[in-house]
Amino acid sequence: MSKTSFPKDQIKVLLLENIHERARELFSQEGFQVEALSSALGPEQLKEKIRDIHVLGIRSKTQVTAEVLAEAKKLLTLGCFCIGTNQVDLKAAKLRGIPVFNAPFGNTRSVAELIIGEIIMLARQLGSRSMEMHNKSWKKVSANCYEVRGKTLGIIGYGNIGSQLSNLAETIGMRVIFFDIISKLPMGNAKGCSTLEEVLRTSDFITLHVPSTPLTHKMIGAKEIAQMKKGAYLLNASRGDVVDIAALADGLKKKHLGGAAIDVYPEEPETNTDSYITELQGLPNVVLTPHIGGATEEAQSNIGEEVPTTLIRFINNGSTLKSVNFPEVDVVPITERHRILNVHRNVPGVLREINRLVSDLGANIEAQTLATDSDIGYLILETDKALSFEVKNAIEGLKESIKTRILY
Repeated sequence: MSKTSFPKDQIKVLLLENIHERARELFSQEGFQVEALSSALGPEQLKEKIRDIHVLGIRSKTQVTAEVLAEAKKLLTLGCFCIGTNQVDLKAAKLRGIPVFNAPFGNTRSVAELIIGEIIMLARQLGSRSMEMHNKSWKKVSANCYEVRGKTLGIIGYGNIGSQLSNLAETIGMRVIFFDIISKLPMGNAKGCSTLEEVLRTSDFITLHVPSTPLTHKMIGAKEIAQMKKGAYLLNASRGDVVDIAALADGLKKKHLGGAAIDVYPEEPETNTDSYITELQGLPNVVLTPHIGGATEEAQSNIGEEVPTTLIRFINNGSTLKSVNFPEVDVVPITERHRILNVHRNVPGVLREINRLVSDLGANIEAQTLATDSDIGYLILETDKALSFEVKNAIEGLKESIKTRILY
């Protein structure tokens, strides 16, 4: 266990929303104080809690706004135990010197497998057949039921999940095409398309795997649904605001679409005890699930290890590799010198001023790394032990400094 300037037994970690026990184990092994709660916290409760913690772990329900972050005087870092980070005001966190980390890989297989299962369910109308049997109705039909072999799957968003889904779909005989705003290397025999419209017009199944951004907000609306092939199917396990639910319901009622599978919604209940109403309920061949894309034991265990690992590396070493809102710097542990971590506003002359302060103190810089973006600079400076605290205090006193800490 590496020694740090901040006593590990005083670092407080708060884990919300029933995060996997593996995360608690990893933080506890580091000697941190860990509190784990099964539910999300509302704004006022979160403000109260966040004032006294150094590490916050959340999933998708907890909203970490700029107003909440204003109370986070001690917070060092924040982990989203999921893929999405739109529940956090990333810029507000960055401007307070708080790097945010997520789990871009932990649940990719689980989501991809769910989509494959739902594609087959829709093609065979299994949701409707199952409901009929539960209602004591025997309806053995083959009309409008199909094999998925030879059908075209259109993937919108060819990232970690989309590319893994691409491989799985090909193994069951599907033809795969995709669209992404960033140029991506196709997996297997998948074919990239130059426009969203091309995917919509030629796919039998459309599945969405995009983040929530102004660009993706209601990216599938009445116009896009009309462009889809008659009898095609729409699946969404990404973010609830990327599909216009009213337009989707209309397309299903008019039988332009053959069915849909929806796992995420524009507004979702806070707890499992809340009821939920959507326009899609009661429509034939519509599979509705309560945001369970990544809800498998394997995915939660993977995420429970992936996120704490990056958070612990930042706390112990200062590494921001894989942060979603911070300049990325990867560093190794130190032994013979002290490391000063400084986050400052990215304005001209800051590094020159820091070097002047170090020189005036007669300290020796043994290593120095700076990474910047348009808002901040993240400086890692390693110096001899004798004057490290004087250097840290001098840098911390600069008007451009946001947050400074020392490791040894």
